[in-house]
Amino acid sequence: MSDSDFQLQDLKYSNPSYRGLLDTGMLSNRVEALELLLERCTVCPRDCLNNRLANEIAACYSGRLPIVSSYTPHFGEEPPLVGTKGAGNIFFGNCNLRCVYCQNYQISQTHKEQIKNEVTHERLAEMMLELQSRGCHNINFVSPTHFAPQMARAILLAAEQGLHLPIVYNTNAYDSVQVLRLLDGIVDVYLPDLKYADNEAGYLYSKVSGYKEHSRRALSEMYRQTGDELVFGEDGLLKRGLVIRLLVLPNDVGSVRESLEWIKDELSPRVAVSLMAQYYPTNQAGTNQRYVLLSRRIRESEWLKAVSALTEVGMEEGWMQEFDGAAYYYRPDFTDSEKPFKDIRDFTD
Repeated sequence: MSDSDFQLQDLKYSNPSYRGLLDTGMLSNRVEALELLLERCTVCPRDCLNNRLANEIAACYSGRLPIVSSYTPHFGEEPPLVGTKGAGNIFFGNCNLRCVYCQNYQISQTHKEQIKNEVTHERLAEMMLELQSRGCHNINFVSPTHFAPQMARAILLAAEQGLHLPIVYNTNAYDSVQVLRLLDGIVDVYLPDLKYADNEAGYLYSKVSGYKEHSRRALSEMYRQTGDELVFGEDGLLKRGLVIRLLVLPNDVGSVRESLEWIKDELSPRVAVSLMAQYYPTNQAGTNQRYVLLSRRIRESEWLKAVSALTEVGMEEGWMQEFDGAAYYYRPDFTDSEKPFKDIRDFTD
């Protein structure tokens, strides 16, 4: 790509797509359509059908208002999201999964405590604008699936007040295709964590049915929206695209090669993959004998096998963590909501 092409590409994406939706009135229409899904909740594939607008709770223990456990500049994401000032991470409380090894279990699986972190849509919009004023390069919503309508409402409110940063949707991939279609043009960067290549693992370790099919349909929709091109600004920061994360689990519980082969064959070999070495046995994985396969860190041989699979399958783009130290650096403590990550090692190419 020539320099002139790069500049034209950067100009095209100088403003996130939601700014255009705002100007045409379509952003408000999308938000209203998303909020209708809360009345008989079909916001994720669990399809609980509870009325969250009336604060009826079900699997995700979440009602009408969003729950924010922490918001902060964060330096533990992929390099083109972090830059020099950090990603503007907003960590939602609760989750639609129940991963037995969740590194964020302090906020994802403690709904009785998290209710105190419930905020208004207006307050969530203020958080986004504050992160922008602090120089963050994007707004990175962590575990947004069960709060997608509330997230969209807050984006609308913040956009009306001048928000202009890219929106990152940092998800467990157990997402509704209907919701993702309504987020088309609202989300700029999709950052799904593709956890498993089979349903049995999804049910045993994350307590959901049909993870394989639902996650793959979700990733296919994300790919439909973004294609396999990562769009960078002149500052080298990621403005738009799809980056699929694969966390290497002990004993190959996640079937990394199978997921890579699916990405290559069904999406594209140019889809960016982020290979992660940060697993450590936390939450129930370190104590419950039922999950003995997850009761240790990954071995270097397991990591090297996953790294080799990237080349052997033919994936062309992405990042990987350093094996040495990754499992020690990515250990949050959300009892400190202002700075849950004390010491973060950057990703390496």
